[in-house]
Amino acid sequence: MSHKQRLLVVGNGPVGHQFLESIVESGCATDYQITVIGEEPRPAYDRVHLTAWFETRQADALNMVADGFYATNNIDVRCGEKVVAIDRDAKTAITDSGRHYDYDQLVLATGSYPFVPPVPGHERENCFVYRTIEDLEAITAAAKNASVGAVMGGGLLGLEAAKAIKDLGLKTHVIEFAPRLMAVQVDDGGGALLRRKIEDLGVEVHTQKNTQNIGDGEHCVHKLSFADGAELETDILVFSAGIRPQDALARQCELEIGERGGIAINNYCQTSDPAIYAIGECALWNQRIFGLIAPGNEMARVAAAHILGNGDDKQFTGADMSTKLKLMGVDVASIGDAHGNTPGAKSYTFIDEQAEIYKKIVVSESGKHLLGAVLVGDADDYGNLLQFALNGIELPE
Repeated sequence: MSHKQRLLVVGNGPVGHQFLESIVESGCATDYQITVIGEEPRPAYDRVHLTAWFETRQADALNMVADGFYATNNIDVRCGEKVVAIDRDAKTAITDSGRHYDYDQLVLATGSYPFVPPVPGHERENCFVYRTIEDLEAITAAAKNASVGAVMGGGLLGLEAAKAIKDLGLKTHVIEFAPRLMAVQVDDGGGALLRRKIEDLGVEVHTQKNTQNIGDGEHCVHKLSFADGAELETDILVFSAGIRPQDALARQCELEIGERGGIAINNYCQTSDPAIYAIGECALWNQRIFGLIAPGNEMARVAAAHILGNGDDKQFTGADMSTKLKLMGVDVASIGDAHGNTPGAKSYTFIDEQAEIYKKIVVSESGKHLLGAVLVGDADDYGNLLQFALNGIELPE
């Protein structure tokens, strides 16, 4: 009797869990000896809705694992254990506790880590990142003895962090290096309206700020000094300046890595070692990292299908990065080529200052195809516009 194929998953976040669910849904889970190792103290939880933790302050509310999921499907789950090395020749992974886990196929779902700018003073006490439930617990505890909070980074997660700090009862600041908030998703017009709406909620926004130093404050714990000579004092500082792929393990075992990081994968999510797959934010496909949950889940499904041997028709071929969100109660949506970078693209803008609504559509040179859109204040058209952009439907005359 041959031994069961040993399937090892490193990383027990949402994408790693989607991979396990895909294997289970195939009905073939029992053909494998499956082990999942995660360094966090709890199994997979919903990181996309991390901010919802503040409503209940219960980790259970974010749990993604159905009751009995591991036991029923004979999956060995190890929480609070970290894989520190992979020996590709011996096909084994070694953890910080010295255990060895042998594999036939290995799936890296290690995700990403928050980038903390190397500003002098960034390692001071009361400086946080916004990534795990433990981070949120630490921010909440620190807020009890604080009156001012600041977030460095005015992107998607930065604005979520700002809302959380405001809801904790602190005077809140957002500091952004770029000239506008959510620089990736929205344009100048959308950014200006978004800023106004967020300032109306009592959050102070500081754009085009290059932080040079974090030192002792006179009235607060920290004093931030900016390149333009301005200063800002805060008791709590949260860094939300983007993510970097968690590719240290892949580097250690010499898999192919992109020049700016990320584990290089093919359309089946295989790395340069065909026995090792990478999915989610640690993976680099076609020189791109996908920082949204939907592409990560798609990679998980593709890798599962390929490992099960029925994946020739299922490939990962990129993903649509359009997104629709509610930030501090403000609707924001971004579709396709929102910045009109396509040669010959034309833009049409609608602004209703009274109702605080901004809409922009980007169309092809011929005017027949929708290439992108930005919506702030009213995103009701998102679904229709997305269909036009994704499916190449000709616009009505």
